[in-house]
Amino acid sequence: MSSSKHVKNNPELKKSRRPSSGKAKIAEALRLLLSDKEFNAITTAKIAETSGMSEALLYRYYGDKRGLLHQVLRDFLRDYLDDLEPKLEKVNGTVNKLVMIIRSHLHLFEENRVLAKILLLESRNYPGYFESESYEQVRRYNRLIMEILRQGVTKGVIKKSISLPALRNAMLGGIEHTCLPKIVFKKSYSPDKMAEELCKILFCGILRERS
Repeated sequence: MSSSKHVKNNPELKKSRRPSSGKAKIAEALRLLLSDKEFNAITTAKIAETSGMSEALLYRYYGDKRGLLHQVLRDFLRDYLDDLEPKLEKVNGTVNKLVMIIRSHLHLFEENRVLAKILLLESRNYPGYFESESYEQVRRYNRLIMEILRQGVTKGVIKKSISLPALRNAMLGGIEHTCLPKIVFKKSYSPDKMAEELCKILFCGILRERS
């Protein structure tokens, strides 16, 4: 199958905007190639061939292959947060906001398997990731969650004795470890069911009530 046909028939790429420039075409080409290969197995020559652009343009726009990856991740996370934040503003209640975040996060990974796998496995193995613009979007996400948790304490919904960073980490870690095996082994899952199970543990606890 040619690269052009593969792009046309790839459902994940259909959801993204149509490339309007050489820069966008290069980014879309990497996303396409990542659906079939590990990042380290993809060459700049193959990215250029798939995009119909030159390797020189890739280096001009992104610096190198790793810079391209970080740009793709940054745009992916930025678009997600730009969409999520106004929705959260319309939701009342700390717990309801947290439930929305958990459910939305699980849906995001289910519907974007390629980039979910990169975020969970590939990107964190490279120290430069933690200084990249893509990681700044992760920090933005963390700040959003922490602000909701702080509001929960102020409103008396969350105990003051609870460590908010620990709660945030349990929440995000729970999301990742819940869906990671499904993503790695390419198995489907129900984001809503997973969200319900995780929220029950986080917000209702695990100890049996005594009569």
